[in-house]
Amino acid sequence: MPVFGRALAVNGSQWQGDEISCAALTLTRTGSFMSLIATDAPGSRMQSLVSYLEHDARPTIVLDTDYNIIAANTAYQRQFGVEGVPHVGEKCYRVSHQYAVPCDQAGEHCPMRKAYETRLPERLLHIHHTPRGPEHVDVELRPILDGQGEVIAYVERLSSVAVASVQPQQHGLVGRSTAFKEVLAALQRAAPAQIPVLLQGESGTGKELFARALHASSSRSAGPLVVVDCTGLTESLLESELFGYEKGAFTGALQRKIGLAEAAHGGTLFLDEIGEVPLAMQVKLLRLIESGSFRPVGSLRTVHSDFRLVTATHKPLKDMVAEGSFRQDLFYRISAFPIRLPALRERTDDLALLIDSLLQRNAQGAAPRIDPEAMKLLRLYSYPGNIRELRNILERARLFTDDGVIRVQDLPDDVRGPGDAGRMPHRRQDDGLDKLAHALRVFQGSRSELAKELGLSERTLYRRLRTLGVLN
Repeated sequence: MPVFGRALAVNGSQWQGDEISCAALTLTRTGSFMSLIATDAPGSRMQSLVSYLEHDARPTIVLDTDYNIIAANTAYQRQFGVEGVPHVGEKCYRVSHQYAVPCDQAGEHCPMRKAYETRLPERLLHIHHTPRGPEHVDVELRPILDGQGEVIAYVERLSSVAVASVQPQQHGLVGRSTAFKEVLAALQRAAPAQIPVLLQGESGTGKELFARALHASSSRSAGPLVVVDCTGLTESLLESELFGYEKGAFTGALQRKIGLAEAAHGGTLFLDEIGEVPLAMQVKLLRLIESGSFRPVGSLRTVHSDFRLVTATHKPLKDMVAEGSFRQDLFYRISAFPIRLPALRERTDDLALLIDSLLQRNAQGAAPRIDPEAMKLLRLYSYPGNIRELRNILERARLFTDDGVIRVQDLPDDVRGPGDAGRMPHRRQDDGLDKLAHALRVFQGSRSELAKELGLSERTLYRRLRTLGVLN
């Protein structure tokens, strides 16, 4: 059997400090088959390779340069394997994507191509087929080079991203569009570090959800996530909320109260809408971020809190810095890792998935379905209020459906558009009253909440209720 080997070294320190103890490895080619063997144990090629991989707790495989999986550790088989279906010897793109050709030929980014060209590690986010269905997977691929610097194999680590789903879910982030995956990949990069993260995006894009996902992916996930909504708070109110106060510090301070900065110790402090923080308060906030120390209102003692900072805003902070309404030093301190969240109109590939998820979350029993014509209009709408507006549209439409199917006439006028009158007959007043009666039967909240759901003023709602005979 013709065998020729090339010595290579696999440095465990390349894997961000993991301790891997193994012999030097040698690449051996037999015909068209390629494998790695330990130089001191030529009779146990695959056993030695698998033993090396087993030092890694994360799912790990070895690939040859022709996309073949030539070894996989137990963690990979446990998380991505199917019982009775061996992956070794299969093409990686068939296993992970069920493609007939490599990923880059099927419209996906392939980390192997770039790693081959640059001889450097490559990391990206893919959607893989798993025994649990499609999942977001963080893929980290490193080329193995021989003594001449030629790529002879690849080691690939895979991690399922638990904080986001490709399928409809009751909670958390859902999405599969390119724009969504770019944000998710950035979150995965930032999560393990302590670097401050600034989430920027229009209102309604889900900034708090992304902040929760960042916290859940971090080393502080066992600690608290403390949310501070900075909207509409004066300097004194924000100071007492953030720093706490002593008994008697001001009128109404009947007992000592710890601040939210102290409550975030060991976890994450999320300052939502930081662009609303009054200018006079910004210097105190800067001191807190830089030192982790503060004094509660009415106290001389200094409190220290160890937290990871995440902030969010829909405002153009750079413009505010130029205008003098936001401190430049504070801006640079909070924006070390900025992440731009896409508007819903940039995530059109996610619309059906988001609709299914939102309908599931709001359903008392079986989730309503969307009529195809109604779905066409939902796809055409621009959603200036983003996901928050989509949620409100669906909640309102659900109140108008009697048979579990949301139709065009159940959608708000804004979604149906100005040309709707020419396409659809006007609903009769009696029909509108029937819908209102149905909404009264299924809605659990107060009358003022019902009016808000239906997009009516309370006065209009009560007038229609009198017409129905509900009110005297």
